[in-house]
Amino acid sequence: MQEQRQKKKSFAEARIAIQKYCAYQERCHQEVKRKLYDYGLKTSEIDELIADLIQSNYLNEERFARSFARGKLKVKKWGRNKILSELRLRKISDYCIRKAMAEIDDDLYSETLHALIEKKNREYKSKNEFEQRAKIARFLMGKGYESDLVWEAVKELV
Repeated sequence: MQEQRQKKKSFAEARIAIQKYCAYQERCHQEVKRKLYDYGLKTSEIDELIADLIQSNYLNEERFARSFARGKLKVKKWGRNKILSELRLRKISDYCIRKAMAEIDDDLYSETLHALIEKKNREYKSKNEFEQRAKIARFLMGKGYESDLVWEAVKELV
């Protein structure tokens, strides 16, 4: 499969394009840098544009991290471990990660975990109870839920 290369843009064109890119949805600094490199800009130009985006509030790492954590829990139903590792992959600062993790509502988190267990309990059919619990627990830990919470909830509900 051939990789699609973007046409090199002038500094002015890149500024307009990256503002649209950031206005469309929250972005982290790493995504924006990658996009600007794809536009063929030099490092000094990229640094200048990122500073401009931050100053004009198109780019805000804390806002991105908070939005990311809320969205991944509500939409993708990810657990804290997976959200945390994805934020670290995106090179988000520890301060912003702490703020993002504080955005996760404990009640919603627990409800989501229980709903996933009930859904998977209906989907998976095993011959014995232990095997059933193990399948569900593996699935939930893969989604980033903490193992102690998973096993406690699985024993309650299955």
